[in-house]
Amino acid sequence: MELWYTEEQTSSLRFSCKVKETLATAQTPYQHLAIIDTEAFGPMLVLDGMVMTTIADEFVYHEMISHPALFTHPCPRKVAVIGGGDGGAIREVLKHPQVEKAILAEIDGEVIAQSRKFLPEIAGALADPKVEIHVGDGFAYLKEHKGEFDVVLVDSTEPVGPAVALFSGDFYATVCAALKPEGLMVAQTESPFYNQEILAGAYKGLQAVFPKVRTYLASIPTYPSGLWSFTLASKEYDPLVNQRQPHAGFVSKYYTPELHRSCFVLPKFVQELLSRP
Repeated sequence: MELWYTEEQTSSLRFSCKVKETLATAQTPYQHLAIIDTEAFGPMLVLDGMVMTTIADEFVYHEMISHPALFTHPCPRKVAVIGGGDGGAIREVLKHPQVEKAILAEIDGEVIAQSRKFLPEIAGALADPKVEIHVGDGFAYLKEHKGEFDVVLVDSTEPVGPAVALFSGDFYATVCAALKPEGLMVAQTESPFYNQEILAGAYKGLQAVFPKVRTYLASIPTYPSGLWSFTLASKEYDPLVNQRQPHAGFVSKYYTPELHRSCFVLPKFVQELLSRP
């Protein structure tokens, strides 16, 4: 008998993968968690019925939520990842030798535990001595650490459940306060095709707090529409002006110095979306 996993990406669109094996399921205090092994994408982390990451395409998301910001900042020593319990963003952060401490603030400890067990290619860097893991509310964590971080990466799920607060103006102001005077942040801001209100709302919310805000795009096969957005907000540095070059040993599969600039060149429909009053 064939088994298929189906995600309802919109009310009129579904995405299905053939399943080889169910590796783990759990109902945590915050969400339903599943890790399934699929034929097309390998092991896949699913939270509340939504694909979070897969072994086959995770490198795109994790490199692109991390490196545009980290190569914009001249010397990112202390970095916080809010959400991102799978550990992929932390893995990318640690590719920057300037980083002295990387903090993971994830509300659901079960995501961390199951990712370490079943997604070691993604979560392996969580054991690095530079990493500090805080299991708890990332919003509250940032409120308690004002002016500490060079970079904050908001690696959240869609704005449902515990992630709703991570798309609010109050949250963006809290991130701004947690950053050093020259700090910057990146948030994943959903699909420019299917989540236009979320993207536009996040963009305008960040503009109300930060002097420099730029949205950029990446192609992620398992995410709705395959086209995904991130938004960088900065107190001082502009990713199109202040770009550090990778060191000799830097390894990536998606990000390049050339892509750093080109990913901020937006299709006309996205430009129009972001310019709406």
